[in-house]
Amino acid sequence: MAVNLRAPDPAQLHLVAGVELGIAMAGVRKANRKDLLVIRLAPGSTAAGVFTRNRFCAAPVLLAKRHLRNPVRALVVNTGNANAGTGADGLRRALTVCDALASSLGCEAGQILPFSTGVIMEPLPAERIVAGLPQAIADLGAGNWFSAAEAIMTTDTLPKAASVRVKLSSGTATVTGIAKGAGMIRPDMATMLCFVATDAKVARSALQRMTRQAADASFNAITVDGDTSTNDAFMCLATGKGPVARSAKDLEALGAALTEVARHLAQAIVRDGEGATKFVTVRVERGRSAAECRKVAYAIAHSPLVKTAFFASDPNLGRILAAIGYAGVSGLDTSKVDLYLDEVLVARGGGRHPGYREVQGLAAMKKPEFAVRAVLNRGKAAATVWTCDLSFDYVKINAEYRS
Repeated sequence: MAVNLRAPDPAQLHLVAGVELGIAMAGVRKANRKDLLVIRLAPGSTAAGVFTRNRFCAAPVLLAKRHLRNPVRALVVNTGNANAGTGADGLRRALTVCDALASSLGCEAGQILPFSTGVIMEPLPAERIVAGLPQAIADLGAGNWFSAAEAIMTTDTLPKAASVRVKLSSGTATVTGIAKGAGMIRPDMATMLCFVATDAKVARSALQRMTRQAADASFNAITVDGDTSTNDAFMCLATGKGPVARSAKDLEALGAALTEVARHLAQAIVRDGEGATKFVTVRVERGRSAAECRKVAYAIAHSPLVKTAFFASDPNLGRILAAIGYAGVSGLDTSKVDLYLDEVLVARGGGRHPGYREVQGLAAMKKPEFAVRAVLNRGKAAATVWTCDLSFDYVKINAEYRS
């Protein structure tokens, strides 16, 4: 059950001029489920993206990075099969899908960006995807954002979408996005899959910069299980059918809107983490650098011992101190570290705070949302990571993933 997360209201997902979305049931892995998405962009659109740095990155990631150098006309996304760990054959199959979609849309295969998610090391059933393309193309429409969010789900329990409007000097721009992800989440440059579009007109170089900044403030600050997927991709698309983001103030405002949508989607992924019952904010303050603070935050957020304690609402806080200690911070003086659960001071001076009572820790950890805050007291930098607990259901879901 997702932690304080509801399905988005389709009526609250603003249309983005120049974007059409079409969905089909192609039977990629299972019959009678939405598993194929086509996103068609207006001519002249710009696209930017960040991708997984996993060395076994999937065939669609390799092709999408290559095709991103060209003017992009469409994206094609399938679930049920990751097309990763498939070698040269995987590239051929992904390109077959790009060729088929390009032929139907009247563009070049190099103008299609492919994306896949699902089981690794199984051949992509390209023939099923190609057969499903006519249905997806016939379904193309500007109002299909909610259905598109459903079509990219795998073990997600709820679709994930967000939408905002932002005022620029030449008018109001729309930013709408969808994402999927629940397990194999410790993104490195991106998330599992996320597609955010705006009708603003913005130069590709500026859009790429915004995309990286948004990723660092959102998807690169979450973890469910510490595993970086082979297929992570975060795409930002700008159709240019709305106001022009020209001035520094416009670019700042648009970048903030992209980050807002990305952060909402990233946190939704953690809230819907496989088997999650707790949503936990881990904040590390007063470090010497943001990188140092992130290192400590991730040590806490990745620890199976810490995460199982979260699940049990067990304030076994020595596990958190241990994680801080092995995070690899050079010269860390543990006698200066303070540790809080929400606003409760639980450790100071290298050990348990004399005023702390376990009933306070228990009360904090029983809540579906709480914060762990570590204060290093050695600088002015800070970093925040969002994570969840590790439950029995996480093991069950992943033990049965291919069955």
